[in-house]
Amino acid sequence: MNKEKIREAVTQLLDGIGHPKDDPNITETPDRVAKMFIDIMNGYNEDPSKHLKLFPSDNKEMVIVRNVPFYSYCAHHLQPFYGKLTIGYIPDGKVLGLSKLVRISRVFAKRLQLQEDLTKQIAEFIFKNLNCRGAAVNIKSQHMCMVVRGVRSYGAETVTTKFMGIFEGDQGRELRDQFLSNTSDKEGY
Repeated sequence: MNKEKIREAVTQLLDGIGHPKDDPNITETPDRVAKMFIDIMNGYNEDPSKHLKLFPSDNKEMVIVRNVPFYSYCAHHLQPFYGKLTIGYIPDGKVLGLSKLVRISRVFAKRLQLQEDLTKQIAEFIFKNLNCRGAAVNIKSQHMCMVVRGVRSYGAETVTTKFMGIFEGDQGRELRDQFLSNTSDKEGY
């Protein structure tokens, strides 16, 4: 990432919206925002496969990690969207360390994108790299672009889901239902 280019862009943005240049509160804003974007958009510089830590296992039942908090940024408005995601897969001889599912999803989340694409990217990566029988991802989030502009609809939730492998088609209906029953908003154990 190019910190200087980000810094220059923020300076131009502040000038473009007409913010007073002599405001002492924005003296260091271009530097702070550049540092922030380097931190929150570092998914471009990280390979999610570095988090693949597989273990042999005879388990053939669904593994689910749910209610994983995340944030990302919408490619349309550069506004954050945030919420919780649930990842599930059906192993075929190997399982992934549970924390790795969270780490992998965060690599993809730290890029500009659409929620629909984030859902698909995580599911495809899990399905391909675990060589599992099926993968499923569900994301529920709020989009700040819908809160601060346009319809100004605070609390509206966007839900996206991607199913792969044996979750797909008529034969996967029972598995999809099982997965979706575990994506509730229940907290705790």
